[in-house]
Amino acid sequence: MASGQRPPSHPSLLEATMTSRESEAWTTVIESARAWHAPDLRGLWQYRDLVMLFVRRDSVATYKQTLLGPIWFVIQPLMTTIVFTVVFGHIVSVPTDGLSPFLFYFAGVLCWQYFAGNLTRTSDTFASNAAIYSKVYFPRLVTPISGIISNLIVLGIQFIVFVCVLLIYIYRGAAVQPNLSVILLPLLLLQIAALGLGTGLIISTMTTRYRDLTHMIGYMMQLWMYSTPIVYPLSQVPEKWLWLAYLNPMTATVQMFRYMLLGSGAPNMTAMAYSTAVTLIVTCIGLALFSRVERTFMDTI
Repeated sequence: MASGQRPPSHPSLLEATMTSRESEAWTTVIESARAWHAPDLRGLWQYRDLVMLFVRRDSVATYKQTLLGPIWFVIQPLMTTIVFTVVFGHIVSVPTDGLSPFLFYFAGVLCWQYFAGNLTRTSDTFASNAAIYSKVYFPRLVTPISGIISNLIVLGIQFIVFVCVLLIYIYRGAAVQPNLSVILLPLLLLQIAALGLGTGLIISTMTTRYRDLTHMIGYMMQLWMYSTPIVYPLSQVPEKWLWLAYLNPMTATVQMFRYMLLGSGAPNMTAMAYSTAVTLIVTCIGLALFSRVERTFMDTI
């Protein structure tokens, strides 16, 4: 080496070690999980900003480039309630346990549509988001959870309209008696959301392999609605068939929803406990199946 020339610089062992550690600290390794594993709830919390981004996307896309905008969220339950009131309340004359038919049907429709919306959107989560899933990694539970939150926002808008209608009826002397149990309404909505999520996840895992099941969802939801006391009170069900009605976990839930808001129809607490237990079981099964199928669904969808 000629005099005056500096030897070539090489990174020291300490610098190389620090660089390696920094690289490891900023590296995320995505590995295939075991066939059966717990849902990635920690990852779901880490991607909470993405959840809210999907919520905003769903909320805006629903009424973007429409004439009435968010008013569409209210038109559907109102029109359904009006049809039920005319057909079942006046033409068929189905009793409503002393309540105004409009309030009776409106409360039932709100409860049912929130459940049905959660189930329908969750059951389609793999098919509707396949393009996103194939391009970028994020916890797959982000999409169904964002759908649940989007539906909750819609329910909030509809509930404001329901409260306004309820106040008008109270001012006119209607026989409604909201009670203190209404403070437990958030817990009831959480149960409805969990039941819709769990059932939807079970259906979504089945439709990845059996695509024709998607055509049965609408028919299944229609039958399920008429087996739930939405257009008729539970008091009209013969006593010998009550046990069959209570096998439907939504029966006690709708009864409790009406009781909280209108004070009509004392709920059966045993049936409510059964409904809660079914919700927990269905949700756990749905999450377990979803966690298993999300590893390989891109190969079959």
